[in-house]
Order: sequence, then C-alpha cells, then structure tokens
Amino acid sequence: MNEKRKTRNGIPFLLLLAILSLATCAARRENVGVLPPETAPLSKELVGYGVVSVLYARLNLDPSFESPASGQARIGEIVRVHERRIVREDGGSESWLLVDGESSGWIREEMVDVYENEAQARSAAGAMR
Repeated sequence: MNEKRKTRNGIPFLLLLAILSLATCAARRENVGVLPPETAPLSKELVGYGVVSVLYARLNLDPSFESPASGQARIGEIVRVHERRIVREDGGSESWLLVDGESSGWIREEMVDVYENEAQARSAAGAMR
C-alpha cells in the first residue's frame, strides 16, 4: 500500500517535468528567426563593392564556365557588384557576381572580396598593392 502511494505521488511530478520540458523546447523554437542574407543589398542597383583577390580573373557574359569572356580583371581592381547569383551545375553550385569596373561581366564570388562601401574596398585594395 505504501508503494502505491509513492507511485501516485511521483506521477504529478513527472507530468510537471514533462510539461516544463516541452514548454522550454517550444520557447527555444520561437526565438529562432530567419537568417539574413550573406550581404544585404545597399540598394536595388548595387549589392556592394568588391576587390579582385586573384592575379587575373576572367569576366563572362553569363554566370557559367562555358560562357564567352566579356573582359578581365586583375588583383586589387575595385568593381561595383550589382547582383549575386547561385548557379547549380554538374551536381554542385557556384556563386557568381555581376560586376563592372574597367570591364563588366560575371565573375565567381570566390575571386572577389565584397565590401559594403567603396571606402572599405579602396582600403582593402590599397593593402593588396
């Protein structure tokens, strides 16, 4: 008889513990928001400014390896970044940037360091030279 009483007294405690656990989990989920994009656009016409970080980069007419060349860019060149696009090809994906500077076209994002403003880009370009 004493064991039944212990069991009955433990049930409300376990029920309370389960409710608190569920409430804690639910509260954590509510705090998780949507992550912002990697770089927010500064305006509809401009994502930011970039500095070419490789010795020589080919600019393409389209965001694709097979696209014809539209120009070239060299290390330290400052470019305006107008668009970022993720392209899925051959089971993988590449991030491309539409830029203009001395030439204009699409360049792989890994070849450019992107900054929020032109002053930051100029400072970074100066450090490369």
